[in-house]
Amino acid sequence: MAPDDAGSGKLWPASKQRSPEFDEGRNHRASIGFVLLAMEQTVEADMMRHAPDGVGVHFARAPMANRVSVETLTAMKSGIGDAAGRILPDKTLDVACYACTSGSVVIGEDNVFAELNRGAPGAKPTSLITGVMRALEALGANRIVVATPYLDEVNVIEADYMAAKGFDILDIQGLNIADDADMVRVTPDYLLNYGAEVDLPEADAIFISCGALRSVEIIDALEQRTGKPVVTSNQAMLWDCLRRAGIDDRLSGLGRLFREF
Repeated sequence: MAPDDAGSGKLWPASKQRSPEFDEGRNHRASIGFVLLAMEQTVEADMMRHAPDGVGVHFARAPMANRVSVETLTAMKSGIGDAAGRILPDKTLDVACYACTSGSVVIGEDNVFAELNRGAPGAKPTSLITGVMRALEALGANRIVVATPYLDEVNVIEADYMAAKGFDILDIQGLNIADDADMVRVTPDYLLNYGAEVDLPEADAIFISCGALRSVEIIDALEQRTGKPVVTSNQAMLWDCLRRAGIDDRLSGLGRLFREF
C-alpha cells in the first residue's frame, strides 16, 4: 500500500505491474523545430495545417518587438539560439528553422545557422529565406518580382540580399506596414490581387514575402491567374524543411512547388 501524497492518511494500493504497448508515436517520420517571433500568429497554424501525417512540427518563440524594422529584427539574433534550445531539448530534431523572412535577411543566414546550431546542435539548420531561394532555384526561376508587407528599409535589404545570391529582382513592392499585428490581418483576397498587380511579363515567378501573411491560401489561384509559379514564405519554408528531413510528399493546394518538386 502507498500513502496518499495529499496527506489524507489514506493508503492507496500500489500500481500493478503492466507492460504497456508502444508504437513509433505521432512524429515517427521526422521532427521539425521552428523558432518563431514572439508575436507570430500565422506560421504555427500554417505548419500544423499542412505538415504531412507522421511529421512533428514544434515551436518556440524568440523575443521580438511588434514593430518590424531593421533595428528590432537585428536585436533578436541571440534569442534564436535560446529559443531553439527549448524545442524538444531531450530529443534531436531533424531540422531547425528560423521562421522569419525579413529577420533572415537582416541577420544573415550564416548568423542564423550559428544560432540554430548553438541551440539545436544535432539538427540541420535552415531559415525562411533559405527555403525561399531554394524553392525558386528548384522552379528554375531567376527573374523575380516580390510583394511584401514591409517598410521600404526592409525591402531594400531583402532585394539586395537576394540579388547578391544571384537572383534578378525585377521589382519589390511593400505595403509599408510596420506592425506584425497588422500584417496578419491583410486579407487573402487582397494578397491575390496584390500578387497579380506586382507581376511583370518578363518575371519567371512571383514571391510573396513574409510568414505573417496568409498567402498560402491563394497560391493556386494566383498561379492560375498569372500562369506563373508562385512562392510564398510559409509554403517555401515547409517544403524546404520537409525535403531536408527526407520527406518527399507531394501536397495539394500549395502550388507547383509541392506538385512537382
